[in-house]
Amino acid sequence: MNASTSPAATSIRAPVSEPAIRLEGVSYAYRDRVALDGITLDVPRGSVFGLLGPNGSGKSTLISLLIGRREPDAGSISVLGAPLTPSLRSRVGVVFQEPSLDPLMTVAETMALQAWLFNLASETVRRDTAALLERVGLSERATAQTSTLSGGMKRRLELARALLTRPDVLLLDEPTLALDPDSKQAIWQHLLEANTAGCTLLLATNDVAEAERYCSQVVLLDAGRIVAQGTPADLKRDLRDDAVRIEWRGDPSGLVPALEAEPGVGHVRLAARTTHVTVDDASRFLARLFERWGDEVHGVHIERSTLEDVYFQLVGHGIADVEEAERS
Repeated sequence: MNASTSPAATSIRAPVSEPAIRLEGVSYAYRDRVALDGITLDVPRGSVFGLLGPNGSGKSTLISLLIGRREPDAGSISVLGAPLTPSLRSRVGVVFQEPSLDPLMTVAETMALQAWLFNLASETVRRDTAALLERVGLSERATAQTSTLSGGMKRRLELARALLTRPDVLLLDEPTLALDPDSKQAIWQHLLEANTAGCTLLLATNDVAEAERYCSQVVLLDAGRIVAQGTPADLKRDLRDDAVRIEWRGDPSGLVPALEAEPGVGHVRLAARTTHVTVDDASRFLARLFERWGDEVHGVHIERSTLEDVYFQLVGHGIADVEEAERS
C-alpha cells in the first residue's frame, strides 16, 4: 500500500445485507471463569447497537475479542464480512474504557501518530485532523498536552482519533463513563453524527438511560450469556407501565411480600431501605401505599419502567444492584 492511498479505499466492501459484526458460538474463559458462553450475535450495518449489563457480564471481553486483543476459545468472529485480520484495522475504530492517551503528547501529535500508524495519505491528514478537532471542539487546544485536558475533552480527543481513519465500525467500551451530563451529551452528538454518516456503533455500557435513548437494538448480557435482544421498546413491551421507588424510614424487608401481593404490582426489588416496584398504575398504587403504610414512607419517586426493570425480570437482579454490590 502506497502512502497516497487511503487503506479504506483499497479494502473489499462487504455486501450491504452482510451484518457489520457476526459472532457464532463464541466462548472465552479467564482460567476457571467463563466470560462469554456460546454467544451468537449479528450487529446490523448502520445500527447503534448496545451491549447492556453489569461489570463482569462479558461486555469488555467481547470488545477485546473484536479488536483481536484476545482470541475466542470456541466459535467464530467476522467483521464487515471477513475474519479478523490486520487489513481490517483501519476500518474498525475503538474508544477504550480506560484512558489511552500519552500525557506528554499534544492533541495534534496524538492525531498525527494515529495517521502515521495507519499510513494515511499525507495530503488529507492535515485537512481531516483540522476538521475533526473542530468538530469535537478541540481546535484551540491543538498544541496543549493531553494531560491538561478535562475528562470530557480527553474522551472527545479519543473519539476524534478513532474517527480519523473513517471507520465503518466504531467499538465503544463505556465511552461516557464518569463524565458529567454536558460532556456525555457532547460525546453522543458526535457519535450520532458518525452513525448518520454510515458508521456502525457497537456500545458496551451499564448505563440504562444511555442504552434506551440512543440504541436502535440492545442485547442484555448476564454472566457471559445473552438473556434478551431487541429494540428498547420491544424489550419493555411486557413490563408494567410505571416504576415507583419508595424510600422507607425503617427496614422494609418484611413488607416485600405484602407489596408483591398488591393489585397491579409486577416486581419488587429491595436495596437497603429502598424498594423499587413496577406497577400498572402508579397513582392507584400510591393511594393504597399511603393508606396502609403512610407513616413508614420517607419519600417516593415515580418514573417510567426502564431496561433495568427488564433485566431484573429476566435475571433476578438489577444492573445497578451488581454495581452497588461490587462497590460495597
